[in-house]
Amino acid sequence: MEVTYLQAIHDALQEEMRRDESVFLLGEDIGVLGGAFKVTEGLYEEFGEQRVLDTPISELAIVGLAVGASLIGMRPVAEMQFMDFISCGFDQIVNMAATMRYRYGGEVGVPMVIRGPCGGGVHGGLFHSQMTEAWFYTVPGLKVVLPATAYDAKGLLKAAIRDDDPVLYYEHKYLYRRIKEELPEDDFVVPIGQATVRREGTDLTIVTYSAMVHQALAAADRLADEGISAEVVDLRSVRPLDKETVLASFKKTNKALIAYEASKMGGVGAEVAAIIAEEAFEYLDGPIVRLACAESPVPFSAPMEKFYLPNVDDIVAAATQLDAY
Repeated sequence: MEVTYLQAIHDALQEEMRRDESVFLLGEDIGVLGGAFKVTEGLYEEFGEQRVLDTPISELAIVGLAVGASLIGMRPVAEMQFMDFISCGFDQIVNMAATMRYRYGGEVGVPMVIRGPCGGGVHGGLFHSQMTEAWFYTVPGLKVVLPATAYDAKGLLKAAIRDDDPVLYYEHKYLYRRIKEELPEDDFVVPIGQATVRREGTDLTIVTYSAMVHQALAAADRLADEGISAEVVDLRSVRPLDKETVLASFKKTNKALIAYEASKMGGVGAEVAAIIAEEAFEYLDGPIVRLACAESPVPFSAPMEKFYLPNVDDIVAAATQLDAY
């Protein structure tokens, strides 16, 4: 049976809670209600209120509680009802969780996960549609993952829960019920920090992650009809960032297009472009191209949001121009 992206996340939580009694969940409306998107549905009934904690509407308190619990041997998984509001817990994440291992000479970890829905395409408006990974991917001590498939959604979440350091887990809400695939029945994890090549190509490399992976793959199909062979690299994690896979692909194709659903300035695409420029300059056969969102808050209006977000047409146009350089 095919499993949706949302169900894969639910199953990862359930299996890890069954496997390890130190794993518990906390967040707004995740218990009796089963979460705003029903990711945690049924877990309250199975594990009880001591392991599926409904919290007040205070992201600062949620993250602070998770940090404290992790320091006494628990493995909390904290849900942000929308990842936009992770900003309310910024101090606890950046100044507390991320620095703890360094402050204690490597002897103390913070084995916590902060997960929640991100991204646009569902007309959520400016407070419920942002991609905020760039706020955190520059911070030593944090890991930041953004799965694009149901397989990765399950495998990366399992890896995050078992990790001894804080992991931010971004699940794109547009993918929740749109992406499905058959998953292995056996236990598996997807290692954090390993990118994957979703499609082989020879003319140019498209580097992307999260929901943009599917736009890139659709664009690659159209480009193939035009005689352009595009390789698609899915980063899966932006910290740590698998530069070896990116560079290996770029050295094969000699041209790079980086597509991401966030502000172009200071985003993950800027870091990928810098890595290519610093470490593979002699392989360049064209400019390193970044394709990102319009420089604006995320619009609520459906036509404006469509204009704001990069899409298949945008990727095809950028790739065609780059191929012709």
